[in-house]
Amino acid sequence: MKVQRGIGFVALIFSILVIAAFLAFSIYLIRLDNIIRDKFEGNRWDIPAKVFARPLEIYANAPVTAADFQQELSMLGYKKAESYDKSGSYVLSGTSMYVHTRGFDYGDSVDPEQVIQVSFSGDQVSDVKATKPNNTGIVRLEPLLIGGIYPQHNEDRVLIKLNKVPKTLIEALISTEDRNFYHHHGISFRGTARALVSNVTGGKRQGGSTLTQQLVKNFYLTPEKTLKRKVNEALMSLLLELHYSKDEILEAYLNEVNLGQNGNYSVNGYGLASQFYFGLPLRELNIAQQAYLVGLVQGPTLYNPWRNPEGALNRRNVVLHNMLVMGYLTQDQYEKESARPLGVISKPSLGISRFPDFLDIVRRQLKTEYQESDLTNQGLRIFTTLDPIEQTKVQNAFRASVSRLAGSARLKDLQGAVLVSRPENGELEAVVGSTQDFTGFNRAIDAKRQVGSLLKPVIYMSAIESGRYNWATKVDDSPITIPVDGKSWTPKNYSGGGHGVVPMVQALANSYNLAAVRTGQEFGVASFANNLKKFGVNSNIPSYPSIFLGAVDMSPMEVMSIYGNFATGGFKYPTKSIRSVVDSNGRILERFGLNVQQTIDPSVAYILNYGLQQVMNYGTGKSAYSAMPYELKLAGKSGTTNDTRDSWFAGYSGNHVAVVWLGLDNNKVTGLTGSSGALPVWTNVMKQLKQKPVNLRQPDSVQWQWIDVPSGQLSAQGCADAMYIPLLSNNIPNQATACGMPHYQVEPGYDPNADNAASQPYADDNSDGYIRESENNMDQELSNRPNRVISSGSYNN
Repeated sequence: MKVQRGIGFVALIFSILVIAAFLAFSIYLIRLDNIIRDKFEGNRWDIPAKVFARPLEIYANAPVTAADFQQELSMLGYKKAESYDKSGSYVLSGTSMYVHTRGFDYGDSVDPEQVIQVSFSGDQVSDVKATKPNNTGIVRLEPLLIGGIYPQHNEDRVLIKLNKVPKTLIEALISTEDRNFYHHHGISFRGTARALVSNVTGGKRQGGSTLTQQLVKNFYLTPEKTLKRKVNEALMSLLLELHYSKDEILEAYLNEVNLGQNGNYSVNGYGLASQFYFGLPLRELNIAQQAYLVGLVQGPTLYNPWRNPEGALNRRNVVLHNMLVMGYLTQDQYEKESARPLGVISKPSLGISRFPDFLDIVRRQLKTEYQESDLTNQGLRIFTTLDPIEQTKVQNAFRASVSRLAGSARLKDLQGAVLVSRPENGELEAVVGSTQDFTGFNRAIDAKRQVGSLLKPVIYMSAIESGRYNWATKVDDSPITIPVDGKSWTPKNYSGGGHGVVPMVQALANSYNLAAVRTGQEFGVASFANNLKKFGVNSNIPSYPSIFLGAVDMSPMEVMSIYGNFATGGFKYPTKSIRSVVDSNGRILERFGLNVQQTIDPSVAYILNYGLQQVMNYGTGKSAYSAMPYELKLAGKSGTTNDTRDSWFAGYSGNHVAVVWLGLDNNKVTGLTGSSGALPVWTNVMKQLKQKPVNLRQPDSVQWQWIDVPSGQLSAQGCADAMYIPLLSNNIPNQATACGMPHYQVEPGYDPNADNAASQPYADDNSDGYIRESENNMDQELSNRPNRVISSGSYNN
């Protein structure tokens, strides 16, 4: 009886233990099942934001040359071919190109894959035809990928859908990694047992994993090689296969598998690996290239094509042979594909960005213009303003020009920056922040240096606004001493002495310091500083008169902001590098407000523009016209700081604003003035771009008149000391010189002492818009004294 009771007790204990073990195992399975489902059905990966250049738009009369178009195709990885039957290929045919585009999903819109015919005539597109309907007449090439932002966990990937994966790649993968994939339930019992025995007995570590197990290992588990992890791998593989289809598992595997290392980031998935090794989308790879990517599964480091090209080639051929054995390739196909070279690009295409300075600006603007909560790793697509063709030209021209200037030992470390933007919208097209490789210090933003004479236009703008000055007004360029905090400040001209009394336009064109300081003092330091802030300067502005000569530290980006106001005729468009940000669901993220502001009266801006054009016509910027056509009517200003430490030039055409700074990082003397250093670089940069003439609209409140410089009175073409300049209509002189008098109608009964005398000169105008010279029927007595005249329009020659 006791024995039976003992047996019963043991059986009870055993049953309890079995039930407990079963419950524990069930709970453990449930926990594993939750882990699998939570991640597989949630956000599987943190996807880095991808940054793209602007898409190239092609339409009839687009200012795109055949050479630029072909260069854009090359940067995008398009291949010149005999036929255009595959996407990513193009054919040259006389003055036309046939291009099989890839299409592109912008998130909020989709460009279709299609064939386009683009014809060229001279420096522009003459005609565009496409195989897909288009009501706009515009077709686009896909935007160039220029980098990624905010990757976490040191991983990067480009997600692909299974239906977009070439069938041959899947066949290569199945035949090499898991020939029984579509028939097992997650694990290979034979392979797993072999691996377990080998690992437990201390033998050579062996695989035996199915694709499902490989996915589980990479997706859910740590890389440790223990019995517990192997058991978890098997259980989780069974659970994964229980819940999800083979296609779902295969698609996840294709996006997860590690296929290399790109600096600090791992290359995950075949979508990214295709770009990394071949610079092409996955669907454009040939069978041999697909086989190589499959071969990398067994060892991305071992089969690195740049370090071990022979081993990489042999591994690829093993994969091709597996495809032959499985019947996926014929003997002829196998021989053809195995005879190909590896075909990898010379260096990883996803390495250091070709445009790191621009990408750095994008990163910074993202943080200031978008909510931080939106900038997570959810596969954002960031579409920028970068023009990769212009960027490449600017980059090459800038570095070549600086290299020529840096020929002497003293300037061997010469550094600089250049920015180019579009005045009509503030879009940044090109940025170079260094003459060397990017180090993180972006001189286009981070280099804060004194700007010298670049700020003189702001002084003369205030003078014009006051109504007391025009470009013919005489200003005093004689020595001056100003008390500052109990001390004396005595500015000097670059040449040393003064130039006496000169027209204001001459003072600006030749960058006379003394005249600028005297004029600036009349309107005050506070007014000058307020204008700089209004134009977009965020740096600290000192309250000393030396700021009239540019004794204030600014970045090239801030200088560009100032000159953008001049180029637009008085409007501030915030400099921007980002057009839009689209999330993974195609939703355009809202950005903080970017308001266009009027900062200068358009009449004053138009007149100021004339002064900046005279800098280029006969002043410190005149050498630019030795390389560029005079018809462009360029405007700009040079800047040189004390002891020639910094060399600047800022200027614009009708469609580009460009700023160049040159200097040494240690702030030592360069010996370069704005005209001898930055201007040649600026000219070479601008010469690379398609330019339009400066053509600001003339406001109704501005008139062109001949002004006598000595007296400031109205004059006429052909008269001595006459200057033809734009004037504010309400500030036109009401007296004319004897030489100019015959061209104007005198107010009848004019009394120079009368308070209600008319204040405007008068000249008849005809229907063709030109001013007629009036008949000289005036009384001799009137013509021999200053004359009061009236006018309803401008004098035009």
